[in-house]
Amino acid sequence: MKAALILETGKILLGESFGATGEAFGEVVFNTGMTGYQEVLTDPSYAGQMVCMTYPLIGNYGINKVDDQSDKPQVQGFIVKESARNPSHWQMEKNLSRTLAQSGVVGIKGIDTRALTRIIREHGVLRGVITTEAEGLNEWAPRLKTWSVPTDVVAKVSTPKQYTLPAVGTEKELFHVVVMDFGIKKNILQAMQENGFRLTVVPHTTPTEQILNLQPDGVFLSNGPGDPKEVITGIETIQGLMGKRPIFGICLGHQLLSLALGGDTYKMKFGHRGGNQPVQDLESKRVTITSQNHGYAISEESLGQTPLYVTHRNLNDQSVEGVKHRDLPVFSVQYHPEAGPGPSESLYLFDEFARLMQEWRAGYAS
Repeated sequence: MKAALILETGKILLGESFGATGEAFGEVVFNTGMTGYQEVLTDPSYAGQMVCMTYPLIGNYGINKVDDQSDKPQVQGFIVKESARNPSHWQMEKNLSRTLAQSGVVGIKGIDTRALTRIIREHGVLRGVITTEAEGLNEWAPRLKTWSVPTDVVAKVSTPKQYTLPAVGTEKELFHVVVMDFGIKKNILQAMQENGFRLTVVPHTTPTEQILNLQPDGVFLSNGPGDPKEVITGIETIQGLMGKRPIFGICLGHQLLSLALGGDTYKMKFGHRGGNQPVQDLESKRVTITSQNHGYAISEESLGQTPLYVTHRNLNDQSVEGVKHRDLPVFSVQYHPEAGPGPSESLYLFDEFARLMQEWRAGYAS
């Protein structure tokens, strides 16, 4: 079956349908990962977006339950140059096309994804529609200009109710951490569990007092989708937590932390999405390759009016990748330290969080 991707610029890219049929609207973004398409599909941070994979062959090792980052695919649409016809892997349970179809995700294959990526880099993130309806393609562009990006994406991916997860891989539980779920990935939860953290995961609307009543050693602010300025309740909760517990934020949580302390954020032209972003720790001068998925960033100029200072910087575009509070045990990074998918060079950040919680516990006891 034929399919088409229409961009708000009026550009039409013709290809073939794979996955579900019908139509899907979303922001068209690109991901540079050579592997990890299943983690991309199921990452809640992609809610509301249609993802173009720049690597030309996608789906060659199939789909399995192990690599899912949430309970279902979260993307609005999926765009590839070639979908593997005969995937093979010892963990494979089903193929990519069947997974998309069963989840209602509209996909398109057989288009020039390199050309599409160049268009996005030139124009910035664009609104688009994938359709399997071959008639009236020129009529879609005017409709796209009136289509609005959803504003309630965090509410759609955050847990609806509180739940707990035990520490694993250690002789005893080391710390109790409350996770504010703005769209958490499974691998992030697992990384903390393996560091000896017992986790209480709470909805993004959970108020400050309810979190403190859980008596955590620290609070973790998760990744998630959308514009951080729209997560008003979360920002207010973070403000109430300042100075009361150690706080560690990543990705969207990193942006929310800055907003809570008086900083500002901005929408990037095409964002960082992939597993090959070089980041330098300005204190140690160490450079790590990181996994990222975000379209917003902290405005460095705005940090002058906050108690935060820059600790990490992206070496490609010099954007802010990490901040720390000058006086309190509070810090955050823009990237995903657990790297699902991607490199795992930044797992030391969970050790840093543990150190802050240990110091806080010792100071509280004294």
